[in-house]
Amino acid sequence: MTTAVEAEPAGPAQKTRHRRRRELGEHVARTIGRLQARVLSTVPQPEAVSALARLRRGIGRTPGFDFSLERYVQVPEHLLGRRPADDTEPTDAEQAAHDAVTLYALHQQSRRERMHADGRGLGQAMAELVRRSTGPDGVRRRFAALGTASTYHESIYHLRSLITMLREHQIPLDYGLLADDLQTLRIPGRRPTIQAIWGREFFRSRPSADADAPVTDNPEEDPS
Repeated sequence: MTTAVEAEPAGPAQKTRHRRRRELGEHVARTIGRLQARVLSTVPQPEAVSALARLRRGIGRTPGFDFSLERYVQVPEHLLGRRPADDTEPTDAEQAAHDAVTLYALHQQSRRERMHADGRGLGQAMAELVRRSTGPDGVRRRFAALGTASTYHESIYHLRSLITMLREHQIPLDYGLLADDLQTLRIPGRRPTIQAIWGREFFRSRPSADADAPVTDNPEEDPS
């Protein structure tokens, strides 16, 4: 006689939680969404494809370097935020929006998939990159370098490298969220806050099952 074993009830399914974009992030997401739709239409629109190329040349540069890019990098007056003492300098919002849009242009280069996707934070994208990459340790090292970057410009330098890797593996990113993060990253004293958020996103996305494996000592290693 076979005894039926009653299965234990499954626990509640975990819902994927996404960070909410702030107002600047929503503006940037709408701008990129419109550009992305034009680039990825059945017949790509030449002006949009040309704009992507010009935007890529703007990575690491100051907002306003190319007057023809106004529709893609302009920040509405009510989102400009605190003006710098030297009003000829960009506000944090202007620089963050500029950097997010130009990095998106790098990400979308030569790709027919949507590289801007709502809800995909940077840490989540990096965890996916670790899973797909044939060199996950290298990805972790580069992401760790971003997490310890001591200046905004250094952060953009590392982001450019990481986004090139995301493009190679067709992994999208929410560029509205990135714009919000970059705006906060520029505020004195707030850099560790954003770096920690990226780290928690990375950990919670469980980038590799190897992280659960026990670490064993090498018996041949000289402890001295």
